[in-house]
Order: sequence, then structure tokens, then C-alpha cells
Amino acid sequence: MSFEISKEDKQATYVILPAYNEATRIQPVIEEIAQRGYNMIIVNDGSSDNTLEVIKQSKRKYPDQIHIFSLIINRGVGVATQTGFDAVFMFNPKYVVSMDSDGQHSAKDLDDVITPLVKGEAQAVIGVRPLKDMPFSRNFANSVMNLLTRIFYKVNVSDSQTGFRAITVDALKKIDINARGYLISSEFIREVNDNNIPFAEVPIQTIYTPETQAKGTNVVEALKILLQMIRHQLR
Repeated sequence: MSFEISKEDKQATYVILPAYNEATRIQPVIEEIAQRGYNMIIVNDGSSDNTLEVIKQSKRKYPDQIHIFSLIINRGVGVATQTGFDAVFMFNPKYVVSMDSDGQHSAKDLDDVITPLVKGEAQAVIGVRPLKDMPFSRNFANSVMNLLTRIFYKVNVSDSQTGFRAITVDALKKIDINARGYLISSEFIREVNDNNIPFAEVPIQTIYTPETQAKGTNVVEALKILLQMIRHQLR
């Protein structure tokens, strides 16, 4: 029998959704999270489409669960996520989750992802995607990034580039994220490791569409992240 997350623990959890030009995809994500009893901080990352209006439509349906923050210009997923991390302290949560807003992640996995936190088995969690389901280029890039994360940050994980992660609020206070783009995934793992924060890996579903396959860490992004890692090591 699976562990059941209480209503109180769901209400004490805030899901951060960075969103850039997701007008056609974000609404089902938001509404499923809300229907499952979780709160959200949605960071509109300078979208040039009507993402913000779509978010506001959902907020009218779930006014107490959705909190909107907007960046004037597009700053990247790293800055948008960090904006959410900074804002979440206003709401006194116990647990904080970040996940993609494009439908790649399933809200059905939220309970499983926060279970190690609620049970006290870990203070941080990374959601591990099934590599066999990834498009080849994404699988290859992810394998390279797992290796680079091991080399540069001295930590071995199964999915260093996952955007689905969770952390207790006390652990969140210890970490410092500065990445603008997709480096945030490796940087989150580095900070968790450097601060001796116990973490767990939890299998998650991944929903690939032509739109979601076009985003994320491909070979080009992996090379950009490598250069950023090198610059960080040389500081």
C-alpha cells in the first residue's frame, strides 16, 4: 500500500512553475495540480504570448492556491525558478517542489516525489525520468551531463538534468542557486551535495510531445552547460 499524503501536507507544499511562452500547454498542468490540493507559485518568465492571461484564468478558478509572479523580460529557467524559491518564503511552506510547466511532468507524481520529505527519509528529492523513453539526442545529452556532474560536482545521480525536484523549506534556506538557464539542474544537485543535505531519487513519468522534445538539455545545451561549469570551477 502506498503512503498517503495528508491534506495538511499538501496545503503545506508549494509547487514552483517557471513558464515561458506556454500559453497552449500550461493550463491543464496548473489545474491538475490545483485539483490535487497543492499550492502553486507560477513565474511568468517574460512571455511574449498570452501565457500570463491563461495563468490568470486558472487563478480565477483557484484563487487561494495560485500565486503569480512576473518577470518583465525573459531571464531563463534558472532565474525564474530562483524567483519562485525566493518568493515561497512569503507563504511559510514545509515543502517546495519545482517542475516544468509544459506538460512534460505529471502532477500524478507529486505525492510520490514529496513522500520521502514527509516521511523524514530525505530533505531533497530529484525525480528520475526513464532513460529508455527519452529521444536519443536527449538521452545522450543527459548521460553526458550525468558524467559531468560527477566530475565537476563529485556527486553521482541517475538524472542530473531533471526539472522535477523537491526540498524541505529548511534545506532550501541553505542552498544558493545562481544559474540563469538549464545549469540550474546540476547546480541544485551541487548545492544539495555541498551542504550535506540528504537526498533521494524517485522515479517519475515523462510525457514527450514534439514541443517538449524541442526543449530541455540537448547536445547544444549540454555544451553550454559544460562551459558554465568550467567558468564556475575557475572562480
